[in-house]
Amino acid sequence: MNFKNFGLILLCNFFIFNITLVFAQSDVDTEQIIESITENVTEDFDYSELTDRLSYYQKNPINLNKAKREQLQELIFLSPIQINALLQHIKENGNLLDLLELQTIEGYDIETIKNLEKYVSIGVKNSLNNVSLNKLLTKSNHDMLMRYGQLFQDQKGFTIPDSINRSKYLGSPMRLFTRYRYNYGQHISASLNMEKDAGEQFLSGPDNRGFDFYSGNISILNLGKVSHIVLGDYSLQFGQGLSLWSGLGFGKGAAIITLAKQDLGLRSYTSANESSFFRGTSATIKLNNFSFTPFISYKNVDASLNAIDTNEVNDVVGSLGISGLHRTESELINKNSVSQLVYGSNVQFNAQKFRIGFTGYQTSFGRKFESGKALYNKFEFADKSLTNFSFHYNYSLKNTYFFGEVAHSLGSGYAFLNGMVSSIAPQVSILLLHRNYQKDYHSFFNQAISEASNAVNEKGFYSGIVIKPGSKWELTSYADFFQFPWLKFGVDAPSKGYELFSQLVYSPSKQMKVIGRFKLEERQENDDLENTVNTLQQVTKQNYRLEINYKINKVFTLRNRLEIVQFQKEQNNAQHGYLMYQDVIYGPLQSKFSGNIRFAIFDTPGFNSRIYAYENDVLYSYSVLAYQNRGLRYYINGRYTLKKGMDFWLRYSLINYINKEVIGSGLDQIDGHIRSDIKFQIRYQF
Repeated sequence: MNFKNFGLILLCNFFIFNITLVFAQSDVDTEQIIESITENVTEDFDYSELTDRLSYYQKNPINLNKAKREQLQELIFLSPIQINALLQHIKENGNLLDLLELQTIEGYDIETIKNLEKYVSIGVKNSLNNVSLNKLLTKSNHDMLMRYGQLFQDQKGFTIPDSINRSKYLGSPMRLFTRYRYNYGQHISASLNMEKDAGEQFLSGPDNRGFDFYSGNISILNLGKVSHIVLGDYSLQFGQGLSLWSGLGFGKGAAIITLAKQDLGLRSYTSANESSFFRGTSATIKLNNFSFTPFISYKNVDASLNAIDTNEVNDVVGSLGISGLHRTESELINKNSVSQLVYGSNVQFNAQKFRIGFTGYQTSFGRKFESGKALYNKFEFADKSLTNFSFHYNYSLKNTYFFGEVAHSLGSGYAFLNGMVSSIAPQVSILLLHRNYQKDYHSFFNQAISEASNAVNEKGFYSGIVIKPGSKWELTSYADFFQFPWLKFGVDAPSKGYELFSQLVYSPSKQMKVIGRFKLEERQENDDLENTVNTLQQVTKQNYRLEINYKINKVFTLRNRLEIVQFQKEQNNAQHGYLMYQDVIYGPLQSKFSGNIRFAIFDTPGFNSRIYAYENDVLYSYSVLAYQNRGLRYYINGRYTLKKGMDFWLRYSLINYINKEVIGSGLDQIDGHIRSDIKFQIRYQF
């Protein structure tokens, strides 16, 4: 590979790093928690809800002696077995006197305690007793954040003159995001999100309402028998995500314990994702061991409409839009084009070691859905309303945790999921999971474990194991075998496949960690011939990764990664690619400056052999990039504390392709081989 054209860029990169006094905040441990559960997450996934949650508990630690199960479940790195062990220990031995006491609880190793101590305490927090307007104003915390971002290069959609009658971006290329958070301890909160994506109009257009997207809510906890009430935007998470799960959710990854979803029930919605939420009101009422969560939501959602005659009233829904982008005339036509009414309830019985729940709800739309014409669309939803029911459970027996859910879409199919997590020895934990989602099962809010994007038309069995032979070693492995009984897009027959994963972590000291990883995926896809019906071919993808994290001193940490990929379809020539990067993380204690920088080299033949890698970003804006083709990538990310409670972030990133003269396609196309981006962010806390 010839990189002589990039020598100057590389030198400038390190020059900028050495002279810049503005660096970004970097919490290496939090990043590793996030990356361990995001193995299969796509580029456009929104991490803000997760980072917001962890950041909140860093400032407002959970009181372990008063913590409820739902609070502990929000700390995604804790397994159900660990949560049960902690609650049982406090019940039998009384309140914790020191966080060091966690070492005496079975299942709490050094790594878990290290992660936990950032977000918990054993102190006493404020309550709603004797609350007054003065206390709500003077004893509360406020957090205001504003972010600006923009590409330096012109995209095609912004260069088309208004005089030319063709699709174009109607707004400016700048991205704007503003958020406000109010918290009175852990009892009263309010949030407001406002966002404008690149290409969307701002203070212009037919409605002239400023930002394109607004989201907000008011939330109250522990109000007598009403344990939680939300007015505005909220999410609901019940069972294992088969029937009703909105907002944050994860699939397969290196942290296999997150595969057993720990439902949080009603949550105030704080994400910038424009589709995965409810808008209305909901409350959780607790009576002894029973909890009752009724909910109602009404909002307009994006959808593409298909005309069936000359009367627009009879138009049907072709598909729902989830991107949240409203940049062109057609996207604005699809915006809020269909009404959505959701109402129902969840009832749960909660005991110390046993929980069961029942959920029933109906989703009604202002227009009827039309299924696609292709054969694989035969069992798609094609009606105006859908009723869903589900039953879920979990049960703890000593060191074993059983969980599962059965769901039914009225008038069509069923979906089943059952699993167990067991600590069969102090150093060994296993997870087993079986799933069966019928081809005619429907739910607009399912996020259950699946190989496909939705829990439908799939059978599978997953087994995973974690072995910790000592404080320095950890081995994680899983195997997932799956099959699709009916056709899918790009697969013209029933198909099957499997996925194997293994990761070995060696930590010889507190300063050093070495990670080796292997992943193998094999599945069936259509051949590449242009036939009416294609035959299936085997597709194999292998990833090999070696990563070394080393803390040089209290100021600098180095992170190095090499990942190699091989992609092959049937007997075609295999595609090989690689990604190498070097991270330098600068974070002195009690300093106004902190930051990180990455320099990466990559070479992959194309889309099929792309390599995903987690990237640092400004606060609440973590991201994953798909590295493909050939080139260089670097970014510099920084934070400067202007004064107490006020921080400023700056991020500059650049990707330079060697073998491309055009980046992207359609209206996103950039003429040239460089794509660079800048972000400014300021946060004020008071």
